[in-house]
Amino acid sequence: MLVGVNLLREGLDLPEVSLVTILDADKEGFLRSETSLIQTIGRAARNVHGQVVLYADQMTGSIIRAMRETNRRRKLQLAYNKTHGITPRTIKKAIKDITEGIVRRKEEEVAKKALELETAIVKGGSIEELIRDKEKQMKEAAGLLQFELAAVLRDEIKVLRKKQK
Repeated sequence: MLVGVNLLREGLDLPEVSLVTILDADKEGFLRSETSLIQTIGRAARNVHGQVVLYADQMTGSIIRAMRETNRRRKLQLAYNKTHGITPRTIKKAIKDITEGIVRRKEEEVAKKALELETAIVKGGSIEELIRDKEKQMKEAAGLLQFELAAVLRDEIKVLRKKQK
């Protein structure tokens, strides 16, 4: 299975994912910090055959600390499993369950934004101005290859256009 999702940011529960690869793992930044690496690496733990591959030219402090913490947690989990007679199994989840969660989160996000937009209109901004502003932001986001943000802005524009009618 190939999953083209920013697993860390979305926080999706995809137990079917058995291989997580992190490209440019040695490029320090928000998505390559120790905490982010640990969270992303943890996605593979949902699958009994889960593996993680970090592509890097050098071992950064974040990589070393994340691997150390992952190994520490693995030892604790193995000891706990042995003590309690637990055999790890990959959880089985229907694709429908996963997609429903994504759709529900998206709907909640759009509803929240719609409320924020209504508040902005009440405070004196016109709907036309807000639409122009959102369209500009959407084009900028798409130009920066931030397609998730562009899609959210597109949805906000749809809500505004409905309010305009």
